[in-house]
Amino acid sequence: MHIEFRHLRTIQAIHEAGGLARAAEQMNITQSALSHQVKGLEDQAGVELFVRRSKPLKLSPAGQRLLKLAQQVLPQVKALQDEFSGLREGSTGRMHIAIECHACFEWLFPVLEQFRRTWPDVDVDIRPGLAFDALPALLREEVDLVVSSDPEELPGVRFVELFDYEAVFVAANTHPLAGKPFVEAADFRGETLITYPVDRARLDVFSQLLIPAKVEPASIRQVELTAVILLLVASNRGVSVLPDWVVREVKYSSDYVTRPLTESGITRRLYAAVREDDLDKPFMQELLSLAGDEARKLQAI
Repeated sequence: MHIEFRHLRTIQAIHEAGGLARAAEQMNITQSALSHQVKGLEDQAGVELFVRRSKPLKLSPAGQRLLKLAQQVLPQVKALQDEFSGLREGSTGRMHIAIECHACFEWLFPVLEQFRRTWPDVDVDIRPGLAFDALPALLREEVDLVVSSDPEELPGVRFVELFDYEAVFVAANTHPLAGKPFVEAADFRGETLITYPVDRARLDVFSQLLIPAKVEPASIRQVELTAVILLLVASNRGVSVLPDWVVREVKYSSDYVTRPLTESGITRRLYAAVREDDLDKPFMQELLSLAGDEARKLQAI
């Protein structure tokens, strides 16, 4: 027996309309064509699908089974058609994001909150890129965007500039280094450095300052949450280096001091790594635009 989607739609239409004439009108075909279609389906099935001479026209037990199938299958087909239509129009899709910057969670969440209101049908998910190789995952299409400060030459991948930020030294206002106008690599030798729990090569204080200077802090304490890092710093349990957007509020707190790293400061640039084929998608363009808007807000504070 060969069942087509049109057969399922026919059974459902006749059941809902209560007769061939009204169903044919709703389906925009002649009653004769509809009767022929029903007869052909019954010939294939070898059973009657309707109870003849009943008003309104009723389904036989076999017809009820076919109707049940139609009610299960047709909504799924409609949902798939809507999804494909949304993909063509750019209103639906997937936005799985990997983050190689631990502190970026606090910057990215306001962006995604705005994004979901405009693009509710886009599947958004966040994966900490710190736990795996995010850029190879982008090439394998396991994720769709990687937030990174380390651009690479990768085939088919574009690194879109988001914004520049400064890596800032943070200490308690009573700390001995609080009196210095800026902090250098050698100043960390006797300090407990409080960092996020990631590989040191992915931390600006190491990659841009301490590793090149071959300086090692007295100890390193890893902490997951920014709020806890700041709490420990305020309690003089150690010092930290954080992006300037993270410490924008503590600048005005008497508990902390913030200082540049080196006399000229250390500035980094944040990028969104995206597959070139995805750059023209409307929702991707929207996310990148919102990211730029949020960056300008941060720089204005």
